[in-house]
Amino acid sequence: MTTMLMEQLRSGDVIEVKTVASHDDVITVLVLLATDDFVILDPCDDSTPFVVRADELIEYRKFDVADVLGIS
Repeated sequence: MTTMLMEQLRSGDVIEVKTVASHDDVITVLVLLATDDFVILDPCDDSTPFVVRADELIEYRKFDVADVLGIS
């Protein structure tokens, strides 16, 4: 995983973000749709996807397939 600051998100990306309830908790979500202004995220846990403003996602970790597969 790579920690990103303000990198452009795309549909299909899997990211890990901190929750609002506790700054130590994180949630892994699938990016369903990303625009310049808003991002629709799906936690893939049978709950409803939710929308956040793109500028609210200041810091997140994006899963990279190359890291998972050990490819350089």
